[in-house]
Amino acid sequence: MNTSTNSGGQQQTLSIDNTTATTSNSLPLTSDPNDNNNNNNNNNSERLKQQTQRLTHHLNGLTSPSTATTNTDTSSSNGHEATSSSENNNHIHNRLISSSTQTILTGSSYPSNNGNLIPSIFSNSQKEVLRLIGQHLQSVGLNKTVDILIHESGCVLEHEQASNFRELIMSGKWTEALVALEKLKQYIEEHDGIQQMKYLILEQKYFELIEDNRAMDALQCLRHEIQGLKIRTERTHELTTFLMFNSLKDMYKAANWSGKGFISRQNLMEKLQKYLPPDVMLPPKRLESLLSQAVELQQERCTYHVKPGTLVLDDVSLLKDHACSKQTFPCVTIQTLTEHSDEVWFCKFSPDGTKLATGSKDGYLHIYDVDMETYKMKLRKQFEGHSFGIGCIAWCPFSRYVIVCGTDECNELWIWDVEQEEQRSRMTHTPEDSLTSAAWLPCGQRFVCGGSRGQFYYCDIDGNVIDSWEGVRLQCLHVTNDGVILAADAQKRISSYKFDSLTDQQIIHEDHPIMSFTVSKDGRLALLNIATQGVHLWDLHDKQLVRKYQGVTQGNYVNHATFGGPNEEFIASGSEDSKVYLWHRRQERPIMVFSGHSRTVNCVSWHPTSPLVFASASDDTTVRIWSTPEHHTKIELLSSNESSS
Repeated sequence: MNTSTNSGGQQQTLSIDNTTATTSNSLPLTSDPNDNNNNNNNNNSERLKQQTQRLTHHLNGLTSPSTATTNTDTSSSNGHEATSSSENNNHIHNRLISSSTQTILTGSSYPSNNGNLIPSIFSNSQKEVLRLIGQHLQSVGLNKTVDILIHESGCVLEHEQASNFRELIMSGKWTEALVALEKLKQYIEEHDGIQQMKYLILEQKYFELIEDNRAMDALQCLRHEIQGLKIRTERTHELTTFLMFNSLKDMYKAANWSGKGFISRQNLMEKLQKYLPPDVMLPPKRLESLLSQAVELQQERCTYHVKPGTLVLDDVSLLKDHACSKQTFPCVTIQTLTEHSDEVWFCKFSPDGTKLATGSKDGYLHIYDVDMETYKMKLRKQFEGHSFGIGCIAWCPFSRYVIVCGTDECNELWIWDVEQEEQRSRMTHTPEDSLTSAAWLPCGQRFVCGGSRGQFYYCDIDGNVIDSWEGVRLQCLHVTNDGVILAADAQKRISSYKFDSLTDQQIIHEDHPIMSFTVSKDGRLALLNIATQGVHLWDLHDKQLVRKYQGVTQGNYVNHATFGGPNEEFIASGSEDSKVYLWHRRQERPIMVFSGHSRTVNCVSWHPTSPLVFASASDDTTVRIWSTPEHHTKIELLSSNESSS
């Protein structure tokens, strides 16, 4: 605060803060008429000039250059000109306020009275963001920009000692790096972290000595420095073998090492950084890592994302959230299969996705070849003789054999060799059997089967019964990829069974009959079709009901739902209202409902290797193949070309 007194005894006050510049009284425009001393007039003018200069100097950092110049020019003339008008003074006052407000809003740093930068006050999260930005700019070579960022913000990318340590590593000064590492010891939390870091540094030194053809020095490093750490003994023994290679190229390959230089040292630095806390040294490529996590989360939450694989940063724009449209989703019928003459009860793609099997009340098993480019189905073979119709189809893990089961009245099952297009075996154990369900073990040479009359068999590929379990009335079977046998029974339960010890364990219990179920590839989730209730999702590990899906019409008929999508994040099921319902796994309400069938849809099978196609089987005697509009156009074009030729 600057204070002066005019000749009449009035006190003038100039209040100065970071945002405003005000005066308690207007600055005098003329001499006091009662004052006959001209020297007093000159003194007042000089004081006013000095006050204005001090004001301008103090607010210099808050004003634009043009404003500062204007203020200085105004106060550089004689006293009468400097105070000729209150309007000029108010004009200066308003410009100062406007300029300073703009500066504060942009959060810029400004110089203090002694010319040093006064950084804006940043929150902890803002400081971390600035550090991440600085690290990224540094990684792409914009070092001058990083210097400006550090200078203006007052933030540093990493601890000074850590920065020195990095420079020594990247320049290959191993002895100095080990000394610098000791200074960082206080920041390393892992009890043996310092030893592990030394080992990594000395390992790099050892490899570079070998490359420099300094075998004796490398041996000394191995014997006296690396072995002296007394850790990672097996790795140390392995290091000795790299001295024996005649070719550096062979040594690089065996050691999985890129050779002396920037890349290998940068890889070393990334390994070392994992031992240091982030407030001392940022983890490598931290901003890219965070952005990749954000992209993965957006992919997971995208309702219609079906593109195979995981999105990377180059696949998306960081300027907007990732979102797929319905047009990228399998939502149109690209082919209708009409070879069956009666209700189609089951359909299933082979594990390798090259074939589709369909089973019907007409007693025929149809095998289709799948064009993996257009997803067009071509009938390959019809297998007949299933007099009670086909209610269940099970492909072996190698996509060669398929088991076919009938209805409750059927006491036999068939194993067909699809490649040889012949029957491999036919199993009939007793006339009282009801074999309605089957599932292969991961080996592809054995399977389990059973039915509603209490039969439960463990068999080989030729249909020979190896073991049996009495009194289990089965509705559906499944074997996980790790060999766990799961069965739904008439008691509304799903249990796991072990034939070697004849022990079982209940996992799920529902309030209504379980008509069918399937399990996710990782064995974690089970998808159940429940009589009169619809589709339920269960967590088999936690034994908890996860979600009940809405919309589908489910009575007391058997219906088969399916997982689908790149990571099985979608669920599809047929319905007795002749529609196909599709949900995102996390949403109870359907995201799409497909029309096209004219009667109950009994089964849906999603392609195991391409998320862009699935099949639905219906009582209207047809099987519909669903894919994206793009594939629909491709098939129409292909059909048009075939017709014209």
